[in-house]
Amino acid sequence: MKLTNDQSGQTIIALLIFMLVAMTITIASIAIAITNIQGNNSISSGQIALQNAESGAENAILLLQRNPSYSGGTMTLNNGTATISVSGSGTITIVSIGSTGNFQRKVTVTASQSANVINVTHWSETP
Repeated sequence: MKLTNDQSGQTIIALLIFMLVAMTITIASIAIAITNIQGNNSISSGQIALQNAESGAENAILLLQRNPSYSGGTMTLNNGTATISVSGSGTITIVSIGSTGNFQRKVTVTASQSANVINVTHWSETP
């Protein structure tokens, strides 16, 4: 069977349409993968910021046991910082803001202090 010019043109058009569909699917898949990676990075950075805030709060409790007049400061960590503020006497409020990159998380701790013994009464992440 001999192909005419009209039949051979149809094959090229079908091939071009198939390639266009395949490229569209590939580009869409790549875009979805990039979006997922960015989302995972954001979650990971947020968790690191929370860990930094908790480390700052734990460090503040330790420093308060050693020095009851400790009022806070900035703590440099391997993957960010924790900015700590301590207020109150008797009932103490510790606010620790953990940062990494553009992400920040805050932890608030309420504790009572008596004879250099600190009892944590409330620990929570605050917005």
